[in-house]
Amino acid sequence: MDEITKLAAKCRVATPHDVVTNSECVYTFHSPFTSEKGILVNLKTFVGTVDELAFAADDDGAESPALFVRICKTRVPKEGGGGGDDEKVDAVKLGVGVEGGFQSDQDKYDTIESFAIVMMGKGADGDGKAQVLIEMPYDDDSKNSFPMLVSQSADAIIHHAGLAVKQDLSAWELDEEPKPVSKYAESLPFVENGVKVSPNPSDWKCEKSGDKENLWLNLSDGFIGGGRKNWDGSGGSNGALEHFIETGEKYPLVVKLGTITEDISTADCYSYAKDEDENPQFEGAIREAWDHGSWHVRTLIPRKKCSYAASTDHFAFIPRQKTVKSTAELEVELNATYAFDAITEKGAHLVPVAGPGLHGLQNLGNSCYMNSVAQLLLSGLVPELSSRYGSTYGVTNNPLLKIAPTKAADDLLCQTAKVSCALTSGAFRGPVPESVEVSDASTSDPKYRLAPRMFKHVIGHDHVDFRTGQQQDAAQYFQYLLEKMDRAELGAGERLKSKDGSGPALVSSHLFSYKTETRLVCESDNMIKYKESPPETMLSLRIPKTTITDTDMPDLKRQKSEDPGDTDKEKKEVPTVAFDACLDEWAAVTAIDDFRWPHLQNSISRARCQSRFVNFPRYLLIHMQRYELGDDWQPHKIEVDIDVPEEISLQKFKGTGPQEGEKLVPEEAEGNEGSVNVPAAPVIDQGALGQLMDMGFNMNGCKRALMAVGGSDIEAAMNWVFEHNGDADFNDPIPEGSTTTTASAVPSSGVDEAVVMSLVENLGCFTADQVRAAVKHCDGAADRAADWLFSHMEDLDGAISSLESASSATAGSSAPKPTLTLEDGEGNYNLVGLISHIGKNTGSGHYVAHLKKDGKWVIFNDEKVALSEHPPIRHAYMYLFQRSDTVGAPNPEY
Repeated sequence: MDEITKLAAKCRVATPHDVVTNSECVYTFHSPFTSEKGILVNLKTFVGTVDELAFAADDDGAESPALFVRICKTRVPKEGGGGGDDEKVDAVKLGVGVEGGFQSDQDKYDTIESFAIVMMGKGADGDGKAQVLIEMPYDDDSKNSFPMLVSQSADAIIHHAGLAVKQDLSAWELDEEPKPVSKYAESLPFVENGVKVSPNPSDWKCEKSGDKENLWLNLSDGFIGGGRKNWDGSGGSNGALEHFIETGEKYPLVVKLGTITEDISTADCYSYAKDEDENPQFEGAIREAWDHGSWHVRTLIPRKKCSYAASTDHFAFIPRQKTVKSTAELEVELNATYAFDAITEKGAHLVPVAGPGLHGLQNLGNSCYMNSVAQLLLSGLVPELSSRYGSTYGVTNNPLLKIAPTKAADDLLCQTAKVSCALTSGAFRGPVPESVEVSDASTSDPKYRLAPRMFKHVIGHDHVDFRTGQQQDAAQYFQYLLEKMDRAELGAGERLKSKDGSGPALVSSHLFSYKTETRLVCESDNMIKYKESPPETMLSLRIPKTTITDTDMPDLKRQKSEDPGDTDKEKKEVPTVAFDACLDEWAAVTAIDDFRWPHLQNSISRARCQSRFVNFPRYLLIHMQRYELGDDWQPHKIEVDIDVPEEISLQKFKGTGPQEGEKLVPEEAEGNEGSVNVPAAPVIDQGALGQLMDMGFNMNGCKRALMAVGGSDIEAAMNWVFEHNGDADFNDPIPEGSTTTTASAVPSSGVDEAVVMSLVENLGCFTADQVRAAVKHCDGAADRAADWLFSHMEDLDGAISSLESASSATAGSSAPKPTLTLEDGEGNYNLVGLISHIGKNTGSGHYVAHLKKDGKWVIFNDEKVALSEHPPIRHAYMYLFQRSDTVGAPNPEY
């Protein structure tokens, strides 16, 4: 105790505002549940680690020896709580931990906790390895024997909400507030048309499609129509909605057939009116329909409930309970079973698997986009990244983990290694379940769960979208993640060197990087100009509309829906487009009407443009543009299957460069812009470009939009995007000479002073130098710069100093850096991974990954991992191909 007393003065008492990692090691996914040792939390820094990483690197805040509190937890089933072999209670309400909802862990399990005060010290050999010097149990009986400051510090850590709780919500519920009463309920019109609705449910059917499921009754005219489609594509035929529109939108209130019981308040009601909530209540309107003698309601409301219903004789046929599920109940079922048809392989008997490279990731709330991309990159599918970030050295011995505990949670390299080590090692795998039958996720044992909260935070904390809990675009996240990894790797210094130690290591994006060659032909004189694009990491392909709409096209076939649940329904025909047709569309010759040619004294002449590959990368990520903006400015999914073979050849799309006999545009002519008195090409405002890109549009499309509207008008540029996003060349790189893509008014610092001064004036609490540094860091995007400034207010000067240091480190000497040669080889590729999306747009719905492991396809649906019977290759949103000559031969530089 004397040794502990000597260190007591160094302990701190955590406040609610302190960050305390008391539920997980900052270096690994070890938690208090994982082993008998649990985790250690430093009583001074409040950082949680496993024993061997308590002194992972020298740190001013982690002197040796130091005091820690050990937190260990064991979960045991409650008697009769449903955590053991008791009968499962089905959820009837969309909520967790609420009456009638999904059972939470607290309902099913008790947690047994134990604590100890531990004095740790570094090994005598000076290698930094931690060892236990003293360990004493800490409980209610023994706490008074410890110095007061030690007890207060330990209690504050043990009872602190912790970082994980701050990031998660333990319970949620769909309808927390009472439903409003429909404004149309009191004055609802009734049509005297003599229609009567049969009391026999078997007679009900949609008057448009003939469907017999998900039927809705219009309270005004008795029309029976199919319900709307659900967010995953299931649901009704839209018959009721179409009828509402066809009747001039005069009769908005509908009720779901089969949900009207003795208790009218349980009826599933819906309003198609655009000026009120979609799910109001209008029990009064149903009763008013009865008072009016309305045919359809009289036959459906049981007489017992309505004393004034004595004149009818057929109520005995009506059940006292609902005969179909309400919309909310269906949504509960949808969320409880994840029945996502082909993409999640609905109806297939999937065999669960576990082991190295076969571990799922917990969904943190709309984080399936992140989980799918992390599995694609960090679970062993890309051996180069597994070698750098994975468990080659063991879960706790990866060199990238050697960083001070106080810095580990915010270090991108450390957190990336943490995720990859956990996925590739299999160290946290649990017993393989008997089946993949989905149940409430809270029943999973926490000792086997991987919740990538710190990874999500370190990647997205400074991004306006990825920092939120909303669903995001997986393709955009893939590119952003590679960009963040590149920056961290370039600034890693001695932590990440090349294999021979001669210089910095290759960045991760190098594995995916390719250039394209643009061949431009001037129609005035047939002179030709070749231009190479900057390196890109994702090939975005449009789905050719002509192929979809023209059934006579040879590339299009018709395929019926294979949903096993639709045996009694007419199969929906879905067009199928050949993958080659998408590639041909990308490589086709396109026309540019207003191209300025330097060799023609900047005069405008039509140009023919064609793109080809300069190199074939080791890994090629292909993104299918399955979503487009409709006439209502809302994203709509293109309902089409893509016939993608598992082996492809792109050799015919390889660029050849200038050929003998071609007349090339003189190189010296390229510097002659402005030598004649012609209007200059529009200057693109970098701030406006950044704001448009933050809205989710592609950079090349944003540049084209700004170029078309003068360079800076964001609203006009958005209108242009909505009108032209379907153009064949919308996402193609901007040919050189067609516009000025760097702002001439921007000084050498690369910052638009107009943006800086506007922010200084509008924000009112930052200096021009501070704003200038933020704008430069955020690539000119004003909104992102404002977010960055406010998120770093606690130590703004320190954050700016770090930015300047990082900028200096990456800039190096003023001499130009040698251009790194991109990988190249034969253009033959094998399909190794898919990311599929379910939903009406990329910012909603659900993402699932399918990866090819040891020759077998495996589905990764968040925490559910199983062998795949029918990988949804036709439905995927992103495809990862590996160049054939690199299979089994990873790049040794990683």
